[in-house]
Amino acid sequence: MTEAATTGGRSAQLKHTGLRPGWTTGACATAATTAAYTALLTGDFPDPVTITLPKGQTPAFALAAEEMTGAYAMAGIVKDAGDDPDVTHGALVRATVRLLSAGSGVVFRAGPGVGTVTRPGLPLDVGEPAINPVPRQMMREHIARVAARHGGTGDVEITVSVDHGEEIARSTWNPRLGILGGLSILGTTGIVVPYSCSAWIDSIRRGVDVARAAGRTHLAGCTGSTSEKTVVALYDLPEDALLDMGDFAGAVLKYVRRHPVDRLTVCGGFAKLSKLAAGHLDLHSARSQVDKGFLAQLARTGGADESLAVEVAAANTGLAALQLCAARGVPLGDLVAAGARDQALSVLRGAPVVVDVVCIDRAGTVVGRSAPAGPGAARP
Repeated sequence: MTEAATTGGRSAQLKHTGLRPGWTTGACATAATTAAYTALLTGDFPDPVTITLPKGQTPAFALAAEEMTGAYAMAGIVKDAGDDPDVTHGALVRATVRLLSAGSGVVFRAGPGVGTVTRPGLPLDVGEPAINPVPRQMMREHIARVAARHGGTGDVEITVSVDHGEEIARSTWNPRLGILGGLSILGTTGIVVPYSCSAWIDSIRRGVDVARAAGRTHLAGCTGSTSEKTVVALYDLPEDALLDMGDFAGAVLKYVRRHPVDRLTVCGGFAKLSKLAAGHLDLHSARSQVDKGFLAQLARTGGADESLAVEVAAANTGLAALQLCAARGVPLGDLVAAGARDQALSVLRGAPVVVDVVCIDRAGTVVGRSAPAGPGAARP
């Protein structure tokens, strides 16, 4: 076994954190589908129902709901996200399975609480239920296994629903991505790793995909709702051009490097973007801190004398440093914006993207702004 196999990856993360993993909505839907189809063919619901995940794990799920008539069988699984603060933790995921005529294959439907795709750019066609490709494949494979075991044809209609899913979806990216009516059924491994950044980063990537598919050429990576309002006011950008970057500046830049657009605006709080200017790509307070010494050095380049630089280095917060400089005519906000832009360009590695940066305070007031720079940067 290689060192990487013993020290890295999801298993190592769980081992080091001691946190309990959970199951994706895709895994829950697969388990519910397996139980419902088994009941249709045998007359009995397996409880618990065991499935095989893409990497070979075989978890068992207790049924929280079951119903069978002559036309269909329905099974429900309560999603357990483990120790991850997942908005879908505790949601009841249901699968209703109906038999179809031979040759029909597996047909997927969105039931109550599961969204429908309404915009291009996602891995599903417009009009399709928001059941992602890997969960679909998992359900198809388990339908085939149950059919082989119990003499079925494997031709079924699967309707996936989530109790209160439309309400829960308001706390997700789905409305902005054009997934309307509820949640997406997600998961590539079936396992939720506690406090994983992967879901947010995946949402960023899908946001870029949707914007590009819609023909957007100017995107904005924003750290929060206030910065979104600022860039809308500055550039009149449509909602699908706004990326909820949060703390993951690096995720935006690396994906745009591979999938470029004409222009990218990065907008956020002065303190967060000072971290980007200092070379941090993860802006979360637990993983990077405002470097007042770095701000002091920037202030010097902007004309601060040594006494002001010392005050900046000793300031309690980044905002306090900004205020000290503003009172003495040193454009620290503009310097941070320019530094963050230059760091962004270094991550983009020559990709044909013009970048500008806007720094704001908590009220949304612009306190720093860079000129656009990058290939073809003759832009206002």
